[in-house]
Amino acid sequence: METKTVNIPDISCGHCLAAVKREAGEVSGVKSVEGDVASKQVTIQWDAPATWDQIAAALKDAGYPAK
Repeated sequence: METKTVNIPDISCGHCLAAVKREAGEVSGVKSVEGDVASKQVTIQWDAPATWDQIAAALKDAGYPAK
């Protein structure tokens, strides 16, 4: 399992965090999406067939690009 913690500056409320969790969670292979509104950090865990590029693209498409 791979894990990555990223900063998502556009997270400003619980709704934003819920959208990030939903969008990243829809990528096949994503196991866990946890985040914090105050720090704007999200930790994502995944297995194949998911790749970081797929997850990052899903977040960008949703309007929450990871930095």
